[in-house]
Amino acid sequence: MDNLVNILYIVAFSLFIYGLMGLTGPKTAVRGNWIAAAGMGLAVVATLISVRDTENWILIIAGLVVGVVLGVPPAMRTKMTEMPQLVAAFNGVGGGTVALIAWAEFLDTTGFSAFKHGEEPTVHIIIGSLFAAIIGSISFWGSIIAFGKLQEILPGRPIGIGKLQQPLNLLLLVGSIAAAVVIGIGAADGGAPAWVMVVLLVLAGILGLMVVLPIGGADMPVVISLLNALTGLSAAAAGLALNNTAMIVAGMIVGASGTILTNLMAKAMNRSIPAIVAGGFGGGGTAPGAGGGEQKQAKATSAADAAIQMAYANQVIVVPGYGMAVAQAQHAVKEMAALLEAKGVEVKYAIHPVAGRMPGHMNVLLAEAEVSYDALKEMDDINGEFSRTDVALVIGANDVTNPAAREDSASPIYGMPVLNVDQAKNVIVLKRSMNSGFAGIDNPLFYADHTSMLFGDAKKSVGAVTEELKAL
Repeated sequence: MDNLVNILYIVAFSLFIYGLMGLTGPKTAVRGNWIAAAGMGLAVVATLISVRDTENWILIIAGLVVGVVLGVPPAMRTKMTEMPQLVAAFNGVGGGTVALIAWAEFLDTTGFSAFKHGEEPTVHIIIGSLFAAIIGSISFWGSIIAFGKLQEILPGRPIGIGKLQQPLNLLLLVGSIAAAVVIGIGAADGGAPAWVMVVLLVLAGILGLMVVLPIGGADMPVVISLLNALTGLSAAAAGLALNNTAMIVAGMIVGASGTILTNLMAKAMNRSIPAIVAGGFGGGGTAPGAGGGEQKQAKATSAADAAIQMAYANQVIVVPGYGMAVAQAQHAVKEMAALLEAKGVEVKYAIHPVAGRMPGHMNVLLAEAEVSYDALKEMDDINGEFSRTDVALVIGANDVTNPAAREDSASPIYGMPVLNVDQAKNVIVLKRSMNSGFAGIDNPLFYADHTSMLFGDAKKSVGAVTEELKAL
């Protein structure tokens, strides 16, 4: 029976890895997701087989039912624009679950001291459980704050206590580790009291809150990825404590992939992960739309003028952002692009690594509208094209098109690689209003002489441009 369980676990995490490989492209992402889900289902079956006590079977099945009831409805009803919030919430649930597992293991062994199956808890059980408790609690409460900021329940701007922020965070971390040390020492001397474990979980939870609160909204995609990596590592530690191969492998896969993704996104923003965790990016307030103190006004345009500009262009580059996601305008954009291509206009799509609110947000939306994957160009591949482009059509993208990141050393996003939209011969920006983006700063591009603003809902605006194109 044990050999069967191990074989099923091996097959399960092989499916995890194969499914993850499918997530590297929109064409194979859905299939990869199903493969990974099948692997998780197989891991659950293996766990049920390994449990001999039928009472535990009942508890496990009851937990599965509760998970399905709570997890499936929001996953089915969540709009694509709200997917980052769902990822943050589900990731938080994972971290919280790991913390509860560590708490249960502590209680089950009376402070890691009582005999369990005739043997004292080993060092790897104690260390694995304590690591899982700290990191899982940080991940849970940090993810709650990330969810709140993305859902706009909390302000997207940094919320901190100034110079005391980092000393307080350090104190909370040291306190959590000190509580873990006390528990570890107590395990060899009759077991640690339950209140010490409660203190550990509380201090780690407050640390999770205090780390994410001072981080600005523009950094939130990186934060979600980092918290996801932490959840994976805590799950692997819990798996080590429980001697569960599937948890160890799955946790390490999530931890490794989340770490790689976090590093890639941080590089795309030209920022270090410690700098992001230190907070202070985004929400810096708006700046006047001019250089040298000169106030400028944005120039409005109409759907008819925008259609004429694009219809007689040789090349148009579409720059999608969160505004396109909110308006669900991807299908309208595809229809407009098809009309332009029928008129002999070459249409490309410029994808910034952190456009939207999660990695690959724009890729997923455009793939949903059946935009050719070959037409989606990453930032490094498309930036050289803007100077040869007649019209750049920006749909709700603020921070990733802001030239201040290249030119203004005082800007909070200075040094962050951006799309060189300002180098196009003409720029048309689709926005609801002149409000700033998620970083909370103004964009000088909107006031440039060669930029015109088409105000309104992105889907309706693109639809109006499409109708004008049909009439030409």
